[in-house]
Amino acid sequence: MAALRWLTPRRHSATARSVLAGEASAEAARKSAQSAEFTELAEGTAPDTGSEAEFPVHGDDRAAAFFDLDNTVMQGAAIFHFGRGLYKRKFFETRDLARFAWQQAYFRLAGLEDPEHMQDARDSALSIVKGHRVSELRSIGEEIYDEYMAERIWPGTRALAQAHLDAGQKVWLVTAAPVEIAQVIARRLGLTGALGTVAESVGGVYTGKLVGEPLHGPAKAEAVRALATAESLDLSRCAAYSDSHNDIPMLSLVGHPYAINPDSKLRKHARELEWRLRDYRTGRKAAKVGIPAAAGVGAVAGGTAAAIALHRRRR
Repeated sequence: MAALRWLTPRRHSATARSVLAGEASAEAARKSAQSAEFTELAEGTAPDTGSEAEFPVHGDDRAAAFFDLDNTVMQGAAIFHFGRGLYKRKFFETRDLARFAWQQAYFRLAGLEDPEHMQDARDSALSIVKGHRVSELRSIGEEIYDEYMAERIWPGTRALAQAHLDAGQKVWLVTAAPVEIAQVIARRLGLTGALGTVAESVGGVYTGKLVGEPLHGPAKAEAVRALATAESLDLSRCAAYSDSHNDIPMLSLVGHPYAINPDSKLRKHARELEWRLRDYRTGRKAAKVGIPAAAGVGAVAGGTAAAIALHRRRR
């Protein structure tokens, strides 16, 4: 099994599966970062530091930043864009693309992660890649990033990540997306690396199973905790960024939590705990908690149009 033969004990509880997923992702992230040099620097408008001039702290090598991907760093969900790219390369049929498109449209409209939609997307992706080589998917991921993802990166969030890099800190993506895709995105943005869902592979070929659970909710927190231990980080000096209330466990681990483009539950939670809040969906930033962030959902683009067109064609 790729990367993690030392994780052999079978553990059956949901908590244990989250721990397993977190440890697997942290180990995969560290090995990837050690074996590749992420030298391409991110570009973007520098963030308005205003009242936050002392953060991130320059030269604090025991601090790092952890960024959720979907709707935080990138508009929409990476796994849906990945699905579009695989369809273009004849990995699956039109009826499967329609499902991906509707899921993406829902995600963009609702602005939150629906567990059933996300699970269906993951199951579809696992069945599609089963029997394919890991190296093949990594190569395709590079192409899909250029085709569907690069233009969907939020400039404001990218600038926040760059501020941590400029301060000499490591910056990690933390996402439920496949770790191979997350690593491509991290490298292209000039970040340190990525933690993501680890699909099992034997001899470099996907089996159609996962190592542990998808990196979602509590599993993300476990992955961040495992990586912090391995990297000798002080979580009280670290920062985390997310749009989703599902990531409250991860955000609660660090001393500097940020709600980025938050869903309603996270917005409420952030206000109650006086977490910093930023909303880039309309180009406005909530400078400090207590001032309502811009309301509304992100613009609905190609995903909805594609879904409607496919639905009408099938009728």
